[in-house]
Amino acid sequence: MTIALQPIATIHTPYKQKFAIPRQPGLAKHAIGLIEFLPEFADPNSLRGIEQFSHLWLVFQFHQTAQQGWSPMVRPPRLGGNKKMGVFATRSTFRPNHMGLSVVEFVGVEHSNGKLILKVCGMDLLDGTPILDIKPYIPYADSHPQALGGFAQEQPQLMSVRYVPVAIEQLAQWHKSYPQLQQLITEVLAQDPRPAYRANTELDKVYGMSLYNLNIQWQVVEGCCEVLDIQQNI
Repeated sequence: MTIALQPIATIHTPYKQKFAIPRQPGLAKHAIGLIEFLPEFADPNSLRGIEQFSHLWLVFQFHQTAQQGWSPMVRPPRLGGNKKMGVFATRSTFRPNHMGLSVVEFVGVEHSNGKLILKVCGMDLLDGTPILDIKPYIPYADSHPQALGGFAQEQPQLMSVRYVPVAIEQLAQWHKSYPQLQQLITEVLAQDPRPAYRANTELDKVYGMSLYNLNIQWQVVEGCCEVLDIQQNI
């Protein structure tokens, strides 16, 4: 049996590449996403009452990895990237139907010039991700405080983040365009986005990550993420 799915919207996010996207939703609360509905779904009536809910479920497609197929065994970053687990015991992107599920915070709705946009925050989605469905988060049914989280029971420890003087000056230059840029960079780097299996072998490596149209250079120095440079992508 074949099931055909049609995206209802596309989400625009600060994350221009897979690297450095938080591994779970809600970890970078200053990441703002704009869900732009396709013309045939841009009826504002479809969002009537959505402001009653503080959080929403997004059903989406891992579009950049869909062509790579799937694997029954994957290597979760939480386990250091070396131990294998069954794909259905993880949130890996390499799934049979390449579908993902994330909870995000509702921010607002914009409807103008024929475009319908749902504004959310805290998502862990790549820019341009196709959205397949949206559902309200229901606290009494969706929240289970006593649930077991397996190998991901505890939230990872956060790293401290600091900025060299030149990076602080660059933040000031970009403040008008991206007023929450520093908060977003700090939230992303605090999760330590380095590949887990390389974290202890590339101590002097300078990494780059793309947020918005910016390239942020950083490295880990004595257990602290140090932001070195913030430049516009060419």
